[in-house]
Amino acid sequence: MASDLPRTLKVLWGVAERPARGPQPTLSLDRIVATAIEIADRDGLAALSMARLAERLGCAPMSLYRHVANKDELLVFMQNTAPGEPPVLPPGWRDGLVTWVRALRGVLYAHPWILQATAGRPPLEPGQLAWLDRGLSAFRDTPLSHRERGDLVLAALYLARGEAHINAVLLSGPPDVTEDYGTLLARFVTADRFPALAEAIAAGEFGGGEPDNSFEIGLARLLDGIELLITAREDQPGPQPA
Repeated sequence: MASDLPRTLKVLWGVAERPARGPQPTLSLDRIVATAIEIADRDGLAALSMARLAERLGCAPMSLYRHVANKDELLVFMQNTAPGEPPVLPPGWRDGLVTWVRALRGVLYAHPWILQATAGRPPLEPGQLAWLDRGLSAFRDTPLSHRERGDLVLAALYLARGEAHINAVLLSGPPDVTEDYGTLLARFVTADRFPALAEAIAAGEFGGGEPDNSFEIGLARLLDGIELLITAREDQPGPQPA
């Protein structure tokens, strides 16, 4: 029932009125959310506070509470708004999924705080569900079951999130660690304790290669695996799985 939903979801889904405007006519929920996203994009989620947000907006902190109850509620609105509209997908499941996952990765690079804000939380906001819906639509003309489509979209999402998370950690880490990770590893990793890792270090696998390599390799292998599954479903006699 709508009465059981958090206020944020009621507002986003249009089953409740948006909060009334404050005494300043230029202050609105949309402006508050957009400014909060700017702060989080530039300085990280930890730097975002209601007091700092009010200062940026040139209003009293209490004015914000006419629109958002607290920071947790603000984060929900931010997660709904920051991704923007999902991309229009080209024909064909492979090109469609590639377009979708690369666009999603771009969102996570532009707004790395989303990785923190959405950790362990399923999407319920219309903005996030629009992206999930668009990803699923890539498989519309395939024989895959709905369960398989959902699992594969999630696999692509995990790939984008994992790579974006690693990139966010590397960009925020100390330069002496992030710029020469392989040299640092070589100081501690020995062949008797970590034989496979030692071989990789000796081969230069941690020597600062192109950052896109792991993502593109992982994406290509995921796509190849999906193609094998689709081919198997097309060759399967009888009714296709639901």
